Amino acid sequence: MKIDPKEVSLGKLHNTLLGSVGPRPIAFASTIDKDGNKNLSPFSFFNVFSANPPIAIFSPAKSGRTNTQKDTYNNVKEVAECVINIVNFPIVQQMSLSSTAYGPEVDEFVKAGLTAIPSETVKPFRVKESPVQMECIVKEVIELGNEGGAGNLVICEIKLIHIDDAILNEDGMIDQHKIDLVGRMGGDYYVRANGEALFEVPKPIRQKGIGVDALPEAIKNSAVLTGNDLGMLGNVEELPTISSTSFSENWESKQKAAQELLKHANVEGAWKVLIK
Repeated sequence: MKIDPKEVSLGKLHNTLLGSVGPRPIAFASTIDKDGNKNLSPFSFFNVFSANPPIAIFSPAKSGRTNTQKDTYNNVKEVAECVINIVNFPIVQQMSLSSTAYGPEVDEFVKAGLTAIPSETVKPFRVKESPVQMECIVKEVIELGNEGGAGNLVICEIKLIHIDDAILNEDGMIDQHKIDLVGRMGGDYYVRANGEALFEVPKPIRQKGIGVDALPEAIKNSAVLTGNDLGMLGNVEELPTISSTSFSENWESKQKAAQELLKHANVEGAWKVLIK
């Protein structure tokens, strides 16, 4: 299938983008209008883009049906501040409920059953139940288009971060098993970053891997080992010493045994099996 954005409906294009780019983190954005009315709404066009200065960007898009702006957009244009509350599994259903298109006079904190607590540096309120709350000033809003579906980049500088002590590990860092994050997928789907969904991949910057191209041909052209397997084997600093019989005796069984070790991130053990 090929899709030319100019030749498909907005709905099909929107669903294609959301179905293929994910999981997306969720900015549960709290804002306030010039009259002090609170608003709380989630946006999955969101990420952090800088640490110095700390910058987060989220995008409340114009309605594809009515071509109108969301209350969040209107609010940050009036009061250039917000709180980005991080969404984890314990509040995912309440977050979803808050995305209902309520009128600007409706308090989504109340509708969703969440607790609004005062911020320290900005006017919008924080979500008490959120494990991480980022108080932000809005540096700039960039409108990306005039038609329905066009995004608006809300560029935020993070001024203060509140972190629930319960999600910290013994080193004072956020424990990815404790925070229990969720991400947005396509359609009605979400993903929970917990349990077996979490896995570690050693960063190549810790060492200079030899690369897949440097692997012996028998390994590189294996019908058993996957691309992920080859990536792990190529992330060693030097090629192990290989005997002349390594790839001839019981070669298929060696590959399968090595693959099982790689499933448990045992790269050294996998290499020992392959070259013995």
